[in-house]
Amino acid sequence: MSELLNAYWPMILVAVAIGLIVGLVAFRRPKQRVTLSKAEAPVRPHMTAVEQRHEVPSPRDSDHGGEGEAVGDEVAAAASDVVGQFLGAQVHSNLPGSRGVPDDLQRMKGVGPKLAGLLEARGLIRFEQIAALTPDEVTAIDADLGAFKGRLTRDRVVEQAAYLARGDQAGYEAAFGKL
Repeated sequence: MSELLNAYWPMILVAVAIGLIVGLVAFRRPKQRVTLSKAEAPVRPHMTAVEQRHEVPSPRDSDHGGEGEAVGDEVAAAASDVVGQFLGAQVHSNLPGSRGVPDDLQRMKGVGPKLAGLLEARGLIRFEQIAALTPDEVTAIDADLGAFKGRLTRDRVVEQAAYLARGDQAGYEAAFGKL
């Protein structure tokens, strides 16, 4: 046995070194910094909006701060789609217009900071997403809004979002008053 070790010790040493390097590369995960917010959900650095991070989007970022452009981002998005189906949660692929910088939902009449936060928690961050909601989806979302139940229909939020998504400020002001 000792003759075998004496003869092959350089090969064994190289094999152990390669194993350590592969192990470090394969199993090393970047540490994530998680902070708690008032929204009761942990916020990881990659989940914050571009404006909050004070970063300039990269030149290859086609959606200006939305989802990433790399293969890893696509894999993560696909995984969230599958998990969303199992949990019955709406995820990005089910929400049209979910890419890009979020709109200021408080521009709509009847939508204050709390209701805007509830809508954003459900993944509705852009006017075109809200404008594309079907009546059944509005009813389902409305049932989960607690104290704001009925607000989406009563304040015609979907109709307001349609005007704002088109950029029709004159039409909006004619129907709902000054912005």
